[in-house]
Amino acid sequence: MEVGTIVKGFYKTGTYIGEITAVRPQHYLVKVLAVVKHPTQGDLHSIKQVDVPLFHERRALAYREQTNIPLHMVKPYEGEVPDYKESLRLALEQQMVELQEENSPWAKRCLENLAVLQKEYKL
Repeated sequence: MEVGTIVKGFYKTGTYIGEITAVRPQHYLVKVLAVVKHPTQGDLHSIKQVDVPLFHERRALAYREQTNIPLHMVKPYEGEVPDYKESLRLALEQQMVELQEENSPWAKRCLENLAVLQKEYKL
């Protein structure tokens, strides 16, 4: 893939649609245009655990923020690129619904983090 290609990339625990702005030996530099999946909250080394030293609050990457994504985590994207703010709202709501259905202590803690982020995002 080359500079200017619209792609879908997985970064940490989030998934984004973006544009490649640079090609590096092991990464693509991708400018974020939309959110597909909001990042997972909590300690990634202790999945679904609440009693951890630091329960991380993970924000989605911002509109037009650039990030390095490993080459194998990027695929071409076909279709129309959704509006960033609307895609963020939908991704956040989808994750909140999934967590409400899980109804575990970890899910409740994630929902608390996401409620704070929802206010900060002004959605």
